Amino acid sequence: MPDILQGIIDTYALFFDLDMWARVLTDPVSWGLIGTLVILEGLLSADNALVLAVMVKHLPEKQRKKALFYGLLGAYVFRFIAIGIGVYLIELWWVKVIGAGYLAWLSIKYFMDKRKGEDPDIDEVEGVNQGGLLIRLFGTFWGTVAAVELMDIAFSVDSVLAAFGVSEEVWVLLMGGILGVLMMRGVAGVFLKLIDRVPELETTAYVLILIIAAKMFAGVFGFHIDHIYFFLLLLVTFAATFVVHYVKKKNEASSEKDVQQ
Repeated sequence: MPDILQGIIDTYALFFDLDMWARVLTDPVSWGLIGTLVILEGLLSADNALVLAVMVKHLPEKQRKKALFYGLLGAYVFRFIAIGIGVYLIELWWVKVIGAGYLAWLSIKYFMDKRKGEDPDIDEVEGVNQGGLLIRLFGTFWGTVAAVELMDIAFSVDSVLAAFGVSEEVWVLLMGGILGVLMMRGVAGVFLKLIDRVPELETTAYVLILIIAAKMFAGVFGFHIDHIYFFLLLLVTFAATFVVHYVKKKNEASSEKDVQQ
């Protein structure tokens, strides 16, 4: 137990290592991985931002902003704790297996729901409106804040696990997590519009999660992909998405033209 505690303390000490900060921030590959985490976070959490907006809808406008702000603080605190502990725990093989399995399940469930024609997020949205217990316990405002905190933590679990699959560099994880939360709150609308214009991007996000799960699982057996090659794989995946979208749009346009003729 003392060894575990010391390992976690050593991990938190890395947060304040200026040499590591300088090394990571001057490495283009690290910025590429941070960018990947931010984009992935934005794609996955665009709908989550809408869910949070629905959760605070019943509050007066000023209280809505406060509730979301407190939820934002809670998300940062949770990620700081989760990354600090996770950097140590992710070295354990069984943690990697559980993490990879959970990410793979998320991705597979998405494709199964999509195949059935169901909204993959419908269960989350329905679950949001059942926070009556928290409202009764803490009152309307603080009960809503508690519900937002819990939802933020639920969303963060997926994001933190995906981040560990991308990189185990502390500063990459921290920067990706910080910027990712801001993406969810600040520019979620941009990603929603982007997904509306290129619907295939949502599917790409879950393809990436499956790739990340495979990378994490391969790490259990000592197979490690160099960051530069992994980043190139992600770039190819995104490029393929836009190619597929272009081809689909072109085929749809051709079909419409044939019908009109």
